[in-house]
Amino acid sequence: MEIKGSSAIITGGASGLGEATARKLAGEGVRVTVFDRNEERGKEVVADIGPNANFIGGDVTEPEDCQKAVDQAAEGGNLRIAVNCAGTGWVGRVINRDGTPHDLAPFQFIQNLNVIGTFNVMTKAASAIATVEPQADGERGVIVNTASVAAMDGQIGQLAYSASKGAIVGMTLPAARDLAVVGIRVLAIAPGLFDTPLLAMLPDDARNALGASVNFPKRLGDPAEFGELVSHIAANSYLNAEVIRLDGGIRMPPK
Repeated sequence: MEIKGSSAIITGGASGLGEATARKLAGEGVRVTVFDRNEERGKEVVADIGPNANFIGGDVTEPEDCQKAVDQAAEGGNLRIAVNCAGTGWVGRVINRDGTPHDLAPFQFIQNLNVIGTFNVMTKAASAIATVEPQADGERGVIVNTASVAAMDGQIGQLAYSASKGAIVGMTLPAARDLAVVGIRVLAIAPGLFDTPLLAMLPDDARNALGASVNFPKRLGDPAEFGELVSHIAANSYLNAEVIRLDGGIRMPPK
């Protein structure tokens, strides 16, 4: 797909993987709309990117916010790319150390943000992308969702997080099949250990140990590498209905 001159919406675009994706796509001539709850940081990011970027604040768990963000991204009529990076994690075992069961509230919170948020933006973006003029092969656009290696290699304490990312993996094929009729591809990226703001809070020795646990290269992933993969997915029309592990070959241990 020719992406230069098209538009994209990127959730969680104010930091980490989403920010790197926004910078990469904008650098390739895509007009990017950063959709994030962090208004201060989001505006800083788009100001730094330049005229190819704009910001809209909102919550991916709120359908009305998602519709407003998609509408803004679709202004000009050439929305072809949607990238869902908004999400978070949670640590909690099925039974806590004191014998009490996993609380329902954080489990629901994680599903709401990671799964429902992805669903909200994916469906609303798909509806908008389906209206643009098709390119070669009848292609109109692509949706890229963010899963995780935790969907396949869930560790102790990752019940809620792994369930949410497993749901994103599970949506990939049926969504791609649903949207084939309108020329929209759907893929998911399952990142491993990346140097994001979450890991930046860890001590250096802990971060270095995590990097050393990767098969090869023995380091944390660079968010720019995530952005590069999104760009390639968008451009490569034969990639569809797939979950791509971007993890340096790591297979997570139980803990």
